[in-house]
Amino acid sequence: MSPANVLDKYYLAITVLVTIGFQLSGFAIAWTLQFDKITDFTGGSNFFLLALLTLLMGNEYHTRNIVASVLVMIWAVRTAGFLLFRVLKTGSDTRFDEIRSHFFKFLGFWFGEIFFYGLETGIEVELGLFRANSLVSLPVTVLNSPAVSDVQKLGSDPSFGTACDIVGIILWGIGWIIESLADMQKFRAKNSGNAPKDMPVQVGVWRYSRHPNYFAEMLCWWGIWLLSISPTTNGSLPSSTRSAQYGTVVSPLFTMVLLMFGSGIPTAEKPTAKRFFLMSCGDDARYPNAWQNYKEYLRNTSILIPLPPALYRRLPEVIKRTVLLDFSFYQFDEGKDGAAAIEETRGDGL
Repeated sequence: MSPANVLDKYYLAITVLVTIGFQLSGFAIAWTLQFDKITDFTGGSNFFLLALLTLLMGNEYHTRNIVASVLVMIWAVRTAGFLLFRVLKTGSDTRFDEIRSHFFKFLGFWFGEIFFYGLETGIEVELGLFRANSLVSLPVTVLNSPAVSDVQKLGSDPSFGTACDIVGIILWGIGWIIESLADMQKFRAKNSGNAPKDMPVQVGVWRYSRHPNYFAEMLCWWGIWLLSISPTTNGSLPSSTRSAQYGTVVSPLFTMVLLMFGSGIPTAEKPTAKRFFLMSCGDDARYPNAWQNYKEYLRNTSILIPLPPALYRRLPEVIKRTVLLDFSFYQFDEGKDGAAAIEETRGDGL
């Protein structure tokens, strides 16, 4: 059987429509039952659905297409499964406490999920990674489309095992392992009851990076992109199709930008610093060593790229603030931000 040509030759429209329908179905269940435990599970499983759907519609089961699609599905199953497990263990999702009973507010969140999937891979604070399901899935969507994989009609399938294939799989594998460890290790640490309250979690991979889950997420999607573009780098495709494949680089780039400058690191760094600051310096300070412990943690721990603490501590500040991406706008200023935090707690107490 030949590939199914649905709406356009790159499967862009159908993946958007499927995402809209899938997310709205999730909203209908959540609203009707006033049940918010499936929200992130629905977002994660959407990636699984798109990868499987485009592979089946493409009906060209080349090794590369199968491997790329299966890797996305493995990533989606682990991520969605972990998020569902976590919310079932904790009992509720506090993000919805104020909007669950308001139809349009709740719909607004789910409508946002259609375009921006909230993925919380951290435990300590709200670490939502918001990204478009259809956009992030683009590398596999375009790879599975007739324009690329139908070798009877200008498509191309170079022998599996190109440099892009190998590097892509290695990057994905490293990222998936680190992300899996990061989620499991922090969840266990936070729920063991033994973690000291005045110290950041520094177990396993969290000893080498303040955000190993985000670093791993970037590796996964760079890996998927590299694995998907061999028909362009090693095959023979029309120029328009090559441009479309290269254009799917927006997937890993978008993930990086959102994690580094949007709803990832910026929403985690200062709130975490603020919490430790108030533990030691607020009006109701109960842990006098918390802020000093946190500052020592910042000196020893890379913000993103995992590095041994002994090495990171000795690096010049200029290297940390540039090459290692610990930009100044992530920093919590004890004077300005600290005073505002204390004033805020006083206001809340009135």
